[in-house]
Amino acid sequence: MDREMALDFLERLSKGLATMFGSNCEVVIHDMNNFTQSIVHIENGQVSGRSVGDPFKVLGTDDLEQLLDGTDLINCQAFAEGKRTLKSSTFHLKGTDYHYAIGVNFDYTNLAYAQAALQDLVTAGEDIQDAIRDSKRPDSMVEDLFEEAVQSVGRPVSLLSKTDRIQIVEFLDKHGVFSMQKSIPLVSDKLNVSRYTIYNYLKEIRR
Repeated sequence: MDREMALDFLERLSKGLATMFGSNCEVVIHDMNNFTQSIVHIENGQVSGRSVGDPFKVLGTDDLEQLLDGTDLINCQAFAEGKRTLKSSTFHLKGTDYHYAIGVNFDYTNLAYAQAALQDLVTAGEDIQDAIRDSKRPDSMVEDLFEEAVQSVGRPVSLLSKTDRIQIVEFLDKHGVFSMQKSIPLVSDKLNVSRYTIYNYLKEIRR
């Protein structure tokens, strides 16, 4: 491939990439043998503010060592004027009398903002069932379990025998009620017995 054919191919490639990826995609062809007027073709130059005939400058850096030796740089992060964030790749094409580099610079600044906004939209907290369970106050949970225990006995509180009360305390103990703070005073009030009586019931049950 001679110099003219190489440049023609790169120009067609740059036009195709720019068309495919839109106005945020800059594609620039550098003549690596002419740094003072390096840019020989550019598509969507508004991305970096460059145009044909500009000197060689890679997105604000003068560090040319890797590019001079023909190293391809793929999917690197770069920055343009106005704090625009780019994805940048550079590929080399060398012949006996030419050395071209084609740079593809995609401005994804707006997409990054959109990604952050979408992340906020799709981020949720804990499972709703866990939230409902965790939000219930201990006394409310004791209320629910106490009513269930009384129903299991089949008598109103005013008619409970000692055996019935022990059965209720045992039910509540199995459901972890007495691991909650202030549960014993709550249960003793509901059963119309002293806290000391509840402690005795628990000792008898656990024994």
